[in-house]
Amino acid sequence: MSDVEKSGFISKMIGPKKRWRAYKARSRRLPEDYRTTVEAIERYLMHFVPIDDDSNASMFDDLADLFEQAAANGTPIREIVGEDPVEFVEAFVQNYSEGGYVPTRERKRLTDAIERAASGNNGREDKAV
Repeated sequence: MSDVEKSGFISKMIGPKKRWRAYKARSRRLPEDYRTTVEAIERYLMHFVPIDDDSNASMFDDLADLFEQAAANGTPIREIVGEDPVEFVEAFVQNYSEGGYVPTRERKRLTDAIERAASGNNGREDKAV
């Protein structure tokens, strides 16, 4: 294996892990309701068949960006994901991959988790933006 091939192999093995850890650190710093929502979306997305590591890493980076910005602006969770979180996530993921089969149980789990997070929004949902 040449040095160029080794370098490409190493970056493929280490790069996604490094980006994943950075994403997880970002999501842990979110306020609780936003973090709960991101974790629910993440769990749901894990059921999609990835196209490639770069696509997945970009998707999770963008998810963190979206919720960091929303938290900074005080945007209510329902304003981000709407009334149907499954529809939101499936539209979001279409920008990155074709996705895969998602069981009904996971759809319900996502919806329930976001409902809990949105209702614990400390009254921010009732405020006009």
